[in-house]
Amino acid sequence: MLKTPKDQQVKMEFVSINDLVPQNHLLRKIAKVIDFSFIRKRTKELYCEDNGRPAIDPVVLFKMLFIGYLFGIRSERQLVREIEVNMAYRWFLGFGLQDKIPNASTLSQNRRRRFNGTSVAQDIFDGIVVQAMHKNLVGGHTLYTDSTHLKANANKNKYKEKQVSKSTKSYLGELDEAVEEDRREHGKKPLKVRSVEPEEKQIKQSTTDPESGYMVREGKPKGFFYLDHRTVDSRCNIITDSHVTSAALHDSVPYLERLERQIDRFDFSVKNVGLDAGYFTPHICKALIEKDIYGVIGYRRPPRRKGMLPKRLYQYQPETDCYICPEGQKLHYVTTNREGYRQYASSPEQCQSCRRLGECTTSRTHKKTISRHVWQNHKDLIDQHRLSEYGKRVYVRRKETVERSFADAKELHGHRYARFRGLSKVQEQSLLSSACQNMKKMAMMLVPIGLLHAILSSFLRHFRLRALSGGSFTTTTQQNNLLAT
Repeated sequence: MLKTPKDQQVKMEFVSINDLVPQNHLLRKIAKVIDFSFIRKRTKELYCEDNGRPAIDPVVLFKMLFIGYLFGIRSERQLVREIEVNMAYRWFLGFGLQDKIPNASTLSQNRRRRFNGTSVAQDIFDGIVVQAMHKNLVGGHTLYTDSTHLKANANKNKYKEKQVSKSTKSYLGELDEAVEEDRREHGKKPLKVRSVEPEEKQIKQSTTDPESGYMVREGKPKGFFYLDHRTVDSRCNIITDSHVTSAALHDSVPYLERLERQIDRFDFSVKNVGLDAGYFTPHICKALIEKDIYGVIGYRRPPRRKGMLPKRLYQYQPETDCYICPEGQKLHYVTTNREGYRQYASSPEQCQSCRRLGECTTSRTHKKTISRHVWQNHKDLIDQHRLSEYGKRVYVRRKETVERSFADAKELHGHRYARFRGLSKVQEQSLLSSACQNMKKMAMMLVPIGLLHAILSSFLRHFRLRALSGGSFTTTTQQNNLLAT
């Protein structure tokens, strides 16, 4: 029997906002495991104590931003409208059913005036990582790093050509010393002192967002982008670093500085790192070996002309410091250039009658030249890690850690696009978005329904790595603390 529904929304009801929020809601879980009071302590110095109108609690302001990043709400005006009608959001912020929600301009004006030029976003991100460490969700022993692009809020067709100075690499002094020592050992004259004036290059600079970079990479879209360089810990996929640069900067440039920053800030004892082929540079390989870090870096086949012999067929002989070609001829040392590469060349008299000359070189002088970096030994050692059984087990988890972290950020947390213009604002977006991913991970793993999964995952990962390294498994103090949490 069909009945006409009665209007039930005209009568008064006594309800508690706490009863309107489901017990298994994500924000309830986050509120249980995260202590946000450190935000108030960090921002206290930015407020006047005895003058002006009463300010909105900074914890509330940042919680509003957290809601936007957690649920992928890109517009702050839309965020305010969602908070006004969503009971879970009101409960999380501490508002009642009839409390007025702060205007969207309050968020933008605090960002522009009060928090601009400060390290508040970085400190909030670090504070969440520290809480994860206290809950034994961060080991600091195996780290995975990669970068992803964020589309800048700029039209790719609106730009101007500009001459800029090339960035100076931090290791040039160390490289110059290695080059001079190598030339001295080979009886070569010292090179001229490197020019103090940096070289210039021509770039495309956006007229809308000048701090973004024009990205031209194989398999990537062309246009103005930013790069988010992210590091993820292997234990529970907690993000331990997020650093934004222009897309015109190579992935490997900021890596060592950011790695050192994590070691100093969180007192990590890094044993293993997993990186993709973009980080396979002589300087990074040398630094990892000197730091006694087991680096596993992916391999990218070097480009070569079709029908030509690959470089791997030319065997280096360290005893005689020469290369042996596939036909048994020697390529002797010629010089070491300023970029740190030794040059080895063949004898044209021998090569011009070789049956494989057309596969070896296209030089008109019938001379084959091969280059070898002065730090090539470090690259060879790191490359051996990639081929070892232990290295394969370490590297395979990249797709489960940093790559999955980027996938979640883009799909669920609005990390495909830069919400703001300017490097500092995009850095803030990346830090707060990463902090929200960490909160979500901590909530899902530490609230009772996910606690067993967290314990088992940590136990199995630790056991696998200990077994691969040849050690016997013992329950660590950190695992005991996790079991008692």
